[in-house]
Amino acid sequence: MWGLNGTPFQPATLQLAGIPGIQTDVAWVALIFCILYLISIVGNLSILTLVFWEPALHQPVYYFLSMLSLNDLGVSLSTLPTVLATFCFNYHHVGFDACLVQMFFIHTFSFMESGILLAMSFDRFVAICNPLRYATVLTNSRILAMGPGILTKSFTILFPFPFLVKRLPFCKGNVLHHSYCLHPDLMKVACGDIHVNNIYGLFVVIFTYGVDSTFILLSYALILRAVLAIASQEQRLKALNTCLSHICAVLAFYVPIIAVSMIHRFWKSAPPVVHVVMSNVYLFVPPVLNPIIYSVKTKEIRKGILKIFHKSQA
Repeated sequence: MWGLNGTPFQPATLQLAGIPGIQTDVAWVALIFCILYLISIVGNLSILTLVFWEPALHQPVYYFLSMLSLNDLGVSLSTLPTVLATFCFNYHHVGFDACLVQMFFIHTFSFMESGILLAMSFDRFVAICNPLRYATVLTNSRILAMGPGILTKSFTILFPFPFLVKRLPFCKGNVLHHSYCLHPDLMKVACGDIHVNNIYGLFVVIFTYGVDSTFILLSYALILRAVLAIASQEQRLKALNTCLSHICAVLAFYVPIIAVSMIHRFWKSAPPVVHVVMSNVYLFVPPVLNPIIYSVKTKEIRKGILKIFHKSQA
């Protein structure tokens, strides 16, 4: 469908359905989302503050953790405006251009998370497989370069998405199934030839999630080989324990992605609410779980939290 001046027809606003089937009594849904946002924002800000102020945490592994926390804040803040508007204020509309901006940032931060987890796996690989060169390989300058490198990679490959969507006419309605804007959701209401969007989307997924997850698995295969070569069982367990937090973070990120892909591929008749709930898990669980995982499993983080708590009580 095309406008009078020959440009693609695009609605002024899009409607966000939120969670299909839950149109009334959404107070408990709003409460759940508010709690998730509170845990995510407070938890990740606490990690960032702790690493910044505590000299004992000025180490490569915690610099990478700071990148992860900063990115998780980005994921949470990119969905927050429309989610709170939908469930707390019953406002289900978002401007078309604003929707494209939100889509861009949600996908950018999601792909950045994958890159950061890969960088963290490299950190664990060097620490266990080549500990004597750890300080010379992971210098502050190299770590400082990795952050902008991950950002540049994600920004560059995601940059065409808004323009690829902008060129399409929209004639299948203006209702999106989520409480935020995602590229696959927009493709369901777009008309015209969406093959370019789908092919480029597949390329981006393979180039980011596919490549990153492959190298993460490879790094842990090499880590496992190095650990099994250690004679002492106590030392083996100690080495594996340093990876436990990162393994949990990787699982929290990739398991929902795999579940969403499996449902989309093998359960095409699944109710819309299943797809929406799994998408919410994919976007909300990692930012909430990561600060909890690292606070519980990392002794230095726990010590830093207790130190700050005791100072506040003094």
